[in-house]
Amino acid sequence: MQRQSLTPHVHWAQRHRELYLRVELSDVQSPEITIMDDVLHFKAQGHGAKGDNVYEFQLAFLEPVKPQLEYKVTQRQLNISVQKKESNWWKRLTKQERRPMFLAPDFDRWLDESDAEMELKAKEEEERINKIRIESRVPKDYSFYDTFHTIADMMYFCQTLAFIEILNSLVGIVRSPFIPSFLQVLGRNFVLFIVLGNVEEMQSKAVVFFVFYCWSITELFRYPFYMLSCIDIEWKLLTWIRYTIWIPLYPLGTLAEAVCLIQAIPFFSGTGKFSFTLPYPMSITIKFSFFLQIYLIMLFLGLFINLRHLYKQRRQHLGSKKRKMK
Repeated sequence: MQRQSLTPHVHWAQRHRELYLRVELSDVQSPEITIMDDVLHFKAQGHGAKGDNVYEFQLAFLEPVKPQLEYKVTQRQLNISVQKKESNWWKRLTKQERRPMFLAPDFDRWLDESDAEMELKAKEEEERINKIRIESRVPKDYSFYDTFHTIADMMYFCQTLAFIEILNSLVGIVRSPFIPSFLQVLGRNFVLFIVLGNVEEMQSKAVVFFVFYCWSITELFRYPFYMLSCIDIEWKLLTWIRYTIWIPLYPLGTLAEAVCLIQAIPFFSGTGKFSFTLPYPMSITIKFSFFLQIYLIMLFLGLFINLRHLYKQRRQHLGSKKRKMK
């Protein structure tokens, strides 16, 4: 016999930029939460006022909201955050003037408009102060945990320019196969922009230092080698370093990226960020954390492809003398 679908108790509060929904369900399993045409659709298995059952509801918001949402499941409830498209104060949550019976104010987070404005100003002031603190940091205060905040802008710039490597490979400016170049550039930008750039908790991790260090040391020798090659100049020492330094740095860099992904998985799993639900009739929620686990396997496959390519290059450039001696 199919279990009856029930409506859970939902509490709400707002700020000028976002909405907060607290769903009174414990032991939530398989939540399906989507926003379509400014209507939030919720369905989940959990323990509520009517015991263990399937609970669902819909909320048509008063004004437009962004389709992306974030949610966090705890042992006793499920918290949802929805961003408003425009920063303003709503007179109510839903289009219908009469409040749904299952919906009530969240007095733990409730503020009136004037209080919310003061909170917004205080938050903006705090962000401004934090920004000043970050910009005013001096080298003596530097540690592994400051790496991202110190050089993130430069890494964004350099790794974005690295896409030119793929173009150079396609048009033949450098003799580098397309697939290894594509895998390396795309992989680094995925870790930088998606994993580190979107999870604030990851930006203060020590592993960020080792990721950036392995990336940067390799390029200090690789790019000068390519620049000199374009004008038919070869420095033997630089050639040897370029085709040797990858032996320790590429595996170490991949290991650092893997640690970074493993540490980020719980954050994406807890917030539901970048997760999405397939349209009806499938209605399957695909978590981004699951994609990261798949990508973790692909990361080492890409390492194998790059190492094989670099080994062949090393034999070609550094093994020629041995072949001539034979």
